[in-house]
Amino acid sequence: MPQKKVLVTGATGQIGYMVFDRLRKQAKKYDTYALDRKAGPSERVPGSWKLDIPEDKLLVTNLADFDEVQRAVSGMDAVVHLAADPEGKVWESALNNNIIATYNVFEASSRAGVKRVVAASSIMVSQGHREEEPYRAMTERRLADIPSSFNMITPEVRAEPRSIYGATKVWTESLASIYSHRHEMSCVCVRVGQVERDRPRPPQGADIYCSQRDIVQIFERCLEADDDLRFGIFYGMSNNDYRWVDIESARKTVGFTPRDRAEEAHDYDSPGHSPR
Repeated sequence: MPQKKVLVTGATGQIGYMVFDRLRKQAKKYDTYALDRKAGPSERVPGSWKLDIPEDKLLVTNLADFDEVQRAVSGMDAVVHLAADPEGKVWESALNNNIIATYNVFEASSRAGVKRVVAASSIMVSQGHREEEPYRAMTERRLADIPSSFNMITPEVRAEPRSIYGATKVWTESLASIYSHRHEMSCVCVRVGQVERDRPRPPQGADIYCSQRDIVQIFERCLEADDDLRFGIFYGMSNNDYRWVDIESARKTVGFTPRDRAEEAHDYDSPGHSPR
């Protein structure tokens, strides 16, 4: 089987580097390239990590510049799009890094004949649901107020962002839908949960926690999904005790099987550890 040429954007960030590192270590399967606006690690990367990105595999690119993006995606079989402003508090930054950059990635990939784009969405598109009962009780660990049965929030339920950042991720999902239907390209989105360096501190975040190896696993599963997967949105979440979002669709469609849960501590020695 020939190598799959893959570009990972946002590769000097925490999740981006873990995904890049995981793919790079499978050299027989992937010819992996990293893209970011600078060579150094982002603020979210743990200080103990040393980014190992060969110079000939790193593309320092401004994703808001369409011509630069076109050059970067040329010849790629797939793009894993993880670059973004993770806060989105300043409009100009959200516009350039989350709106324009994401459009450029999809449009340039389409023109270049890229077969699949796997893009990072966010749990923040569902923040409004988290503020309603019984999901709020799960977030706050009010166990007596959690009913014995309730409806999980699935990707088909209407998005309820409560921030500009969340809204930019709805934009990402909308672009994925457009390009999967109007162009010969497979587009998959992962609603990334709260990925911590180790484990969350319940009750804050335990309901939406995703371990490092689980988030790497779901991106790889999406990358490797059958060619007939034209479009999909999946929650990237560990199997937490009080998880309120559906991950069954990800299991059935791409084979995602989380190995971790928020209620257990995880001690990881290095980024990009095997999710298998």
